Amino acid sequence: MDSHSGRRRRWGALCGLLVLCIISAGLEAVPPSRPGIAVQGVRTWSAPDNTRVVFDLSGPTQYRVFTIHGPQRVVVDLIGARLQQTLTIPQAQDHFLRRIRHGRHGRDLRLVLDLNDKVVPEGFLVAPEGPYGHRLVVDLVGTAPPVPPRVAPRHARWPGQRDLIIAIDAGHGGEDPGAVGASGAQEKQVTLAIARRLARLCNREPGMRAVLIRDGDYFIPLRDRVKRARAQKADLFVSIHADAFPDSRAGGSSVYVLSRHGASSEAARWLAERENAADLVGGVSLDDKEEPLKAILIDLSQTGSLEASLDVAGRVLNRLIGVGRVHHTAVQRAAFAVLKSPDIPSILVETAFITNPEEERKLADPAHQERLALGVLGGLRAYFLEAAPPGTLLAEMRETGPQRIRMLPEVAISPIAAGEVVERPASPRTPRSIPKTRRIPSGSHGLPW
Repeated sequence: MDSHSGRRRRWGALCGLLVLCIISAGLEAVPPSRPGIAVQGVRTWSAPDNTRVVFDLSGPTQYRVFTIHGPQRVVVDLIGARLQQTLTIPQAQDHFLRRIRHGRHGRDLRLVLDLNDKVVPEGFLVAPEGPYGHRLVVDLVGTAPPVPPRVAPRHARWPGQRDLIIAIDAGHGGEDPGAVGASGAQEKQVTLAIARRLARLCNREPGMRAVLIRDGDYFIPLRDRVKRARAQKADLFVSIHADAFPDSRAGGSSVYVLSRHGASSEAARWLAERENAADLVGGVSLDDKEEPLKAILIDLSQTGSLEASLDVAGRVLNRLIGVGRVHHTAVQRAAFAVLKSPDIPSILVETAFITNPEEERKLADPAHQERLALGVLGGLRAYFLEAAPPGTLLAEMRETGPQRIRMLPEVAISPIAAGEVVERPASPRTPRSIPKTRRIPSGSHGLPW
């Protein structure tokens, strides 16, 4: 009898240990929560195929993320955490997220994300970066097939002839505002406005179709931007940005291509470092994935696409000279992550310095945005009228005669040869780009389940 009771006690202890192990396995492998870890705010960002919820934390913490059905909701338990303030979320409708509620679950803070549709949650912690502190990011990823980037209807063509696909990437977005001007203009807003104008102009051109990589205020990791362009079989990738510098007198446009052998100037090196840090700002999960910096630093064989990039970049820069001031009078080279595609010619356009008050005002002006978009389009057209790939409508139009092509007026006449690239150290007067000034929007709120 005593032996039987002893076996039962040992069996009960083993079962209890097993349950404890199962519960512990549900916690993310991070250091134990510090006493008093607080949720300081919540922000949400809506993309076509997912919603991102960002919890600002006063320090690192353990957490659990799981789903409950009937009705659909995602539960986030922050171990030993508390609220620093009442959480609020914008009232705008979201395809996936309906509201956020919160309450206590024992010693833990429980946040319940009520859903409008079925999702797969992906949670990960992001270390402090720049003005941002610790963050827990929860991506609510839709289960339906991803929504492809919006493209314009095809133009009428000769049988078998295709349109050129121009992938237009508006820099930054969502959690990452990019550079911020003195009057509050954000780079992510300016770049999206210019990108949309450029897309509209491209879609009016016979033989061109635009694909907007980002068509809203949401964050896309740098490597995913190139993947989206490749999925659309893009013939050219154009990334739109605005520069920043502590000296507000710095100004003008620049055009960049990829450098495989170091930056063309100290300013280019600093700018590339800051733009490539967007993944750290926007929040990217590295779990079960190749590290982005490893992926983007692989030495790819890109001779053909780089030569084409230099050609189109020089033509775009020529047109931008007619729009306004240029910061560099030759195409620059730097190791931008979004330019590291081995098979797609790629350029990055720094439209102006948003930290220059006069240029900030111009960047916010729709008329100037249109002029910038026209300048970029002029460079694209000049390149493709000479170098459109065989089998495209523009190549066919070129062969059948110039009368078939509707020409835009030249924006500028410049002595810079197409593809001219500067390969020299920065002069003492060349300003260096610095970490972008970033501001965080206000956040979100709710009740326990």
